[in-house]
Amino acid sequence: MIVRPAVPSPVASEALSRLRGELLSVGLTVEVVTRPSLRPPDGSGSDAWLERIAAARHVDGALDIVDNGAPAAVDVWTFWREPHRAEVTHVVAEAGVESALVRMAIRSVEVLRSSLIEAGLVETTGDAAGPRASAPIVRSEEVIGKAPAPIPRPEGSLQLGLELGAALIVPSFDGVGPAIAPLVRVNGDIAGPVALQIEAAGFGSRPEVGNSTGSARIAEQHAVAGVCTCGPSARRLRPTVALLAGVSHTSVDGRAEAPAKGHAVAQWSLLLQASLGVRMVAFSRYEVALAVHAQVAEPYVAVYVGDEAIATLGRPTLGATLTFGGWR
Repeated sequence: MIVRPAVPSPVASEALSRLRGELLSVGLTVEVVTRPSLRPPDGSGSDAWLERIAAARHVDGALDIVDNGAPAAVDVWTFWREPHRAEVTHVVAEAGVESALVRMAIRSVEVLRSSLIEAGLVETTGDAAGPRASAPIVRSEEVIGKAPAPIPRPEGSLQLGLELGAALIVPSFDGVGPAIAPLVRVNGDIAGPVALQIEAAGFGSRPEVGNSTGSARIAEQHAVAGVCTCGPSARRLRPTVALLAGVSHTSVDGRAEAPAKGHAVAQWSLLLQASLGVRMVAFSRYEVALAVHAQVAEPYVAVYVGDEAIATLGRPTLGATLTFGGWR
């Protein structure tokens, strides 16, 4: 249950939205109730009221948004059944810290989940518990500041990220125009900011080069895998580096003026890719990523029209990518 002020400030409204999204993302059932308008907005005197409504609605945990004009805060409540007691942790977002509300929402939900697991309530879904009598309240406080604790995850679990976007590819510096291709990435969290990454791009536009005797249309696809500094993070904006290796497939469709004939050829190559970029949190756990990369292919591809070599591909290939995705 999320408890919202009767007349929430813009900060409280944003906190409500982020808390609801985080709760739904971890599979918890969510309901939102409005704090009685006659109660102080800072949540004072809320103990008995919260216990009564929790008993009436069979609620195991509550996030009570504190809206008193100070830095945003949330009271995280857990209602134990055996032994019968209530626990509350005060989670505060430090003023002036970048992405403080995002970090506060994530941390509040993690505190709630940990408490529910400890209390044996995480699998409870609406069982008919009777009204709760007044119970001891255990209080603690946590401040989300400039050095937040890492977000815990279940032991042995693996977070996966999926990104979709587009790649701008400049295959050569000798007259071949850029190509635009759809791109997909899959990331697997290893530890901290380091993640495994798999990337594939292709089936986009086909630039054309030529001379007075004919022309050639060029298509490229690639699939690479490696490591990157793109793992889940509470930072809103951060740089990333990636080192990947894989294969590329280049196909050339030649066209010639009669009586000459054009040919279609293809080449598989080993591909090395290095990239440098930046990631920005867009919506809670979703991110926008922008990166530039350089690729080297072995063997490289040379394109001939007649007896003239008009393009050399993969020595190096430059590009840029723009993607949107998130973690689960």
